Formats: sequence, structure tokens, C-alpha cells
Amino acid sequence: MNHPQTAQPRILVVRNDKIGDFMLAWPALACLKQATPEPHVTVLVPAYTAPLAKACPWVDEVIIDPGSQADKAAQQALLFHVKQSKFDALLTLFSTPRIGWLGMKAGIPLRVAPATKWAQVFYNVRVRQRRSQSAKPEYQYNVDLACELLARLSLTLSTLPSPPFWPMDFAQRYEQRQTLVNDASERVVVVHPGSGGSAVNLSVAQYAALITQVHQQCQHLPLRWLISAGPSEQPQAQELREQLATNGVVADHFPDTAGVDDFALQLGGADMLIAGSTGPLHIAGCLDIATAGFYPAKRSATPLRWQTCNRAEKRLAFSPPSGADTQDMTAIDLDAAAHQISALLLGGLRTNPEIRVLSEG
Repeated sequence: MNHPQTAQPRILVVRNDKIGDFMLAWPALACLKQATPEPHVTVLVPAYTAPLAKACPWVDEVIIDPGSQADKAAQQALLFHVKQSKFDALLTLFSTPRIGWLGMKAGIPLRVAPATKWAQVFYNVRVRQRRSQSAKPEYQYNVDLACELLARLSLTLSTLPSPPFWPMDFAQRYEQRQTLVNDASERVVVVHPGSGGSAVNLSVAQYAALITQVHQQCQHLPLRWLISAGPSEQPQAQELREQLATNGVVADHFPDTAGVDDFALQLGGADMLIAGSTGPLHIAGCLDIATAGFYPAKRSATPLRWQTCNRAEKRLAFSPPSGADTQDMTAIDLDAAAHQISALLLGGLRTNPEIRVLSEG
């Protein structure tokens, strides 16, 4: 059953887990916001992703989710807020019983979610996706849900949005780039060796070996190496810089930022990010800068399932080969990875071609 709207439809979208998961919701949010007639889009997110939600060009309003561990008063306050907002539709990208119950109790008439386990009983549109098979990227599963919701609301989308999903204008990128470079001709490569506990990653020694190889293979290309780190990852970043110095490679600390949104904006001035399957990798994907991601090979965490949403020509991914332990990151062929990363850099990659014009003349 379709739910045609006469006024601007009000949609609540929920993706209330990790930063990378939320960034992979941006293509779906773009689909919703670019539909006709244009809906009002609100997101429900935890406090730590709220700065990114507020920076998202496809979001009109942000509601903070107090989380499942919050007390009864906080849960009731959230229910009151959602009920008062009079949403026409709820789109839950990762369904949980708590959010399903929230949407039902708030009286949201159209509630869309993946058909997963018993949480689906709270939704009246359940989309069978079989995400456990990891047959397509996470962001594509999200886009499929968004398109289902648009059809149910009788909203039209003429073409699917394409990268960048976090568009930054020329002046913004140029300004951010000036804070990262020593010389205008440099290619800026940011390395984020930490994982925040969210994914297996290369060791510091592996990152040092990889960077050293890329640096040697690109010896005639001016590279600016910057090492980024979250608050709990500074020792790891410092260890990597020290190992690189021993190898004769100069790597500096990525400039300190006030928050994750400021980090993301500054990252927009870089040419490439090298990292594990973490929040920073997916921020870079939304910014459409080049990415080289290192993933485990288990089905729920493969490069395909957690593919970044930048353009294909800017995207590299590496994982343990078939036959190796799916979590054994030492099985990744770093020589081959270094060769592909170097080829991308030496191939004239410039994430922001208009900046090249400015910086080189």
C-alpha cells in the first residue's frame, strides 16, 4: 500500500551505531533528499555521530538517541520528541526491537526496515535483503531501502545520486589543503593505523613497511605523509612515525582537530587515505578522496560488503587471500598493495583536479 502525501513528507531515518555505518547511510540519505517532492529528513543518531549528521547536506534535523542503556526518563523523552514531530515514515537501516517499538508507539504510519529476526514485527514494510550473505555493499542495501520508502510515499527519484556524497566546494577544499601541505606540489597521503576496536587492521610494522615501499616507488613524486589518530590511538601513531623515521621516511602528525566533523573537513584537503575498515575510511569515501582499505576476509566484513562509496577508480581494497585465515592480516600481500597504491598515485591522481590548477599555477 502506498502512502501519498499532500504536504512535505517528514521522514525519520535511524542508523544509530558506529561512525563508518553512519557514513555508509549518506547515499541513502541523498536519495531521500533528492526525491520529488523533497521530503524533510531527520536522523536519529548517538551523540558521537551527531556532529557528522549536522554536517550532512542531506539532513534537515538531528535527534540524539540516548541509547539502549539510558534510563526510563530519557527513553520517554525520546518517545515524546518523536511523537510530537509527527513523522510520516520511519526508515530503520539496521533494525532493533527498541527502535521498532519507538516508531510504533510514536504512531508513525509507515515503518520500513530490513526483514531481520523478530525486530521486524514492529514494522509494516519489511524488505527481505539477506544482508548476512554480503552480496552487495552496505551502502547499496541502504539505498535499496530508501528507494522502497520513496515508492511507498509516492515520491519520485529521477536518477540515483553519485559521488561525492559529501560535496565540498572548491574554496573549502583549497582552504583545508593549505593546512596540510608544506609545498603546493605535494600529494597528501593520510594514514590512519588505528581501528578504534571496530575492526582488525594491519600492525604498525606492516603499515611502516607498506608506506616505506610506496615512498620508494614514488621517489620522484613529492609525497606528504600524515598520520592521523583518535584520542586513544596516539601511542600507535607515534610508534608508526618513529618506525618510518628509522626507515628514512618523514611522516608528520595530522593536525589536531576539535572534533570528528572538523577532522572530516580537513581530510577533504587530502589526496588519499590509507586505513583499515574504520570510520575515517568511510568518511574519506563520502568525500570522494582516494582510499586504500585493509579488510578481513570473513563474509560479514569483506571489502565488497564494506566498500567505500567513492568512485570506483579512486578505490583500492585488500584482504587475506583465499585459503588464509579470514582474520590473518599478515597474509595480505603488502608488496602487491604497495604497487597498486603507488600506481594510483603515480598515475596522476589528484582528488581535487581544480586544486591542481591553483597549486601548480
